[in-house]
Order: sequence, then C-alpha cells, then structure tokens
Amino acid sequence: MKRTHITYAVTILAVLTLSSCATIFSGSKHTFVFNTKPDDAAVSVTDKTGKTIFTGQTPTKVRLKSGAGYFSPARYTITFTKPGYVTQTIPVDFKINGWYFGNIFIGGAVGMLIVDPLTGGMWTIKESAKNIYRPLRQEGVALQVIDIKDLNEAQQQHLVKVK
Repeated sequence: MKRTHITYAVTILAVLTLSSCATIFSGSKHTFVFNTKPDDAAVSVTDKTGKTIFTGQTPTKVRLKSGAGYFSPARYTITFTKPGYVTQTIPVDFKINGWYFGNIFIGGAVGMLIVDPLTGGMWTIKESAKNIYRPLRQEGVALQVIDIKDLNEAQQQHLVKVK
C-alpha cells in the first residue's frame, strides 16, 4: 500500500510540474535590447498603467514580464529622448503563446487555468521584436538619410525598392 501512495504522489507532482507548457518552454520574462543612434539616449519603459518601471541610457538590456495579471498580457511603452533629437515612442504588446495550447495535450487544466495565466507564460513576443533599435532624427531636420546598415532586420523587411 505504501508504494501506491508514493506512486500517486509522484504522478500528481509530475502532472503539476509538467502542466504549464508555455511557462516551461518560453518563460514569463523576456530580455529586450534597446539601442539608438547616436548612443546615450535616455530610455524609459512604462507599463500599461502608466507606471515607469525602468529608466536608463542606450544601449541597454531590460528583462520585462510578459504578463500583467491573471489572464492579462503585459503592454509597455518605450520612450527614447535625447536633447536636440525628436522623442520616439514604441509600443510593445504581448500575444498569446502557442505553447499555452500544449496544456491541452499534457493534462494541463492546472497549467491552462492556473500556472500559465498567473506567471504570464501564456503570453509571448516575437524574437525580432526584442531588439529595439531607433536612429534618432535631429529636431528641425525634415529629411534624414539613414544607412541601410543602421536598420535592424525587422525594419529592413519593410523597405521597398524604388526603380
């Protein structure tokens, strides 16, 4: 009989441990890299309530939570400022994580309804969105020439060849 109780305990522990697919595979915090040209711009990160959660200088790295409460994705606003340059703001929104639906196949009522929603693991962001680079435009300058090498991969994808 003792062996049966141990087997049940191990099974329950395994189900609870392995039933939060998104949290296990993706985590609930993501590292973002902020960079500008020129360097040394002030960067601030505010959450969806308007609370400033980070201030610093570029280049810098910041770990941000993907969740903002039970079943609520995080949403951030990144602001770059530098004297003599136009202020830039960038929204950062998290979307549902595909691994969240893995809970359906791995006995994950606990993971689907408790662990992933509470930890924020059910939310994610594209890897390319984690590297935020902005060339700052000088105030009073109507047109600015930017070297294609100064654009990140996501920005280069939006370029249109002109003939």
